[in-house]
Amino acid sequence: MKFTLTAILAMTGLLLFAAGCSSTVASINPAKYDKISCQELNSELGDTATDISRTAIARGKVANTSVPNWLLGGERVKAVVANRETAKIERLQQQQQAIVAMRKQRCPSAR
Repeated sequence: MKFTLTAILAMTGLLLFAAGCSSTVASINPAKYDKISCQELNSELGDTATDISRTAIARGKVANTSVPNWLLGGERVKAVVANRETAKIERLQQQQQAIVAMRKQRCPSAR
């Protein structure tokens, strides 16, 4: 497969852009779950599970991307993006655990 210089630069730019955007996850604040209802906790739990799945799919796509050997730094960028996606998944899982704990504490049907 032949790549033009424009395609190479576009692919590198896209990977760098994805690397920058993947680190924009808010910190976990369990106190924000204190004041919401059980239905809202359930909704948050579902949204978090969806985000985890979406991020895992994106990480898999990045990990399976074939980078040509002659593209300097391509593998390193790929590894950085995959690592950031892994960190995002870990933060989302912590958020999910905080939601589950609050739900068990406040919602009788979740016990």
